Amino acid sequence: MKSYSSFIPVLILSLSIGFQSCKDDKDDDSPTPPAQIKFEVPAGWPQPVYNFANNEVTNERFQLGRKLFYDPLLSRDNTISCGSCHLQSGAFSHIDHKVSHGIDDLDGTRNSPALFNLAWNTSFFWDGGVNHIEVQPIGPIENPVEMDETLGNVVAKLNASNTYKNLFLNAYGSDSITSQMMLRAIAQFMGVMVSSNSKYDKFIRGESGGTFDAQELNGLDLFRQKCASCHSEPLFTDHSFRNNGLDSVFINDPGRAHITLDPNDEGKFKVPSLRNVELSYPYMHDGRLKTLEKVLDHYA
Repeated sequence: MKSYSSFIPVLILSLSIGFQSCKDDKDDDSPTPPAQIKFEVPAGWPQPVYNFANNEVTNERFQLGRKLFYDPLLSRDNTISCGSCHLQSGAFSHIDHKVSHGIDDLDGTRNSPALFNLAWNTSFFWDGGVNHIEVQPIGPIENPVEMDETLGNVVAKLNASNTYKNLFLNAYGSDSITSQMMLRAIAQFMGVMVSSNSKYDKFIRGESGGTFDAQELNGLDLFRQKCASCHSEPLFTDHSFRNNGLDSVFINDPGRAHITLDPNDEGKFKVPSLRNVELSYPYMHDGRLKTLEKVLDHYA
C-alpha cells in the first residue's frame, strides 16, 4: 500500500488545472471568459458527444448561460443557484461538503460532482439518469432538496425580466424565452469548460512545463497498471457504471439500479473523471472519503 501512496498522488496533482482567464468576481465564482468564446477538441482527444453545431458557440450565449448558472432565480425562493453547489475553486464541485446543500438548508443524498469536459459525457448524475447535457439542469431545478422549482416557473420568471428578455434576444434572436433556449444557454456555458492543459497534458504533448520527474513517471506507470481500466486517458473516465465495493451490503442508495431497475446494477455508480481531483474533495458518490489517501486505502 505504501508504494501506491508514494506514487499515484503525485500523478493526480499533475492532472489539476485552472480554468482559463480566472479572476475575483464580486457577484460569483465563475471564470472570466476570454474575448472570444470558442470550443476546440484538444489534439488526440475523441470527438465530443455533444454537437455544438446545433447550439453554435457565441459570446452572447456563453455569457447568458454563465448568468443563468449563477442566478438563484432558478430556485423556488431565489436563494440557490447552480453555482451554489458547483464552485470554481473546487473544480465546480461542492468542495468540503459530503453531499449537496440545497434550498432551506436541506441536505441532498449525493456528492456534487465536478463540472468540466461535459461535452464528452454520455450520461449525467451518479446514476446516469440523464443522457443529454441540455436536459441535465432540469434535475437540480426540480429536485425538492436542491432548487425545488418547476421549469415552467423558471421560464415565467425569466420572461418577466426585461434584463433577461434583452439577453435572450441578443443570444437567440427572440425575447420570447422558452425552456429550450434557457437550457441550451446553460449547456453552452458548461460545455465549453475544457480541462486539457495540465502538467500531464503538457507531458503527453511534449510541451514546456510538462517534464515529469522520476516519482511522477513511476506514478503514471502504476496508474496505468492499476487504475486506467476505469479512469482511462485522456478524459480519465470510461463513463461506465461500476460497483467499487464501498458497501458490502446494498445500503440506502441503489445507484444505477435506480434508473435501470436491474438488481445487478445495485451499488453501481458512474466512474468520475480524475482531472482536478485534488480540488474536489470529499470523494465517492456520498462524499464519505475526505482525502486521496483514504481513497487509495479503500482500493487497497
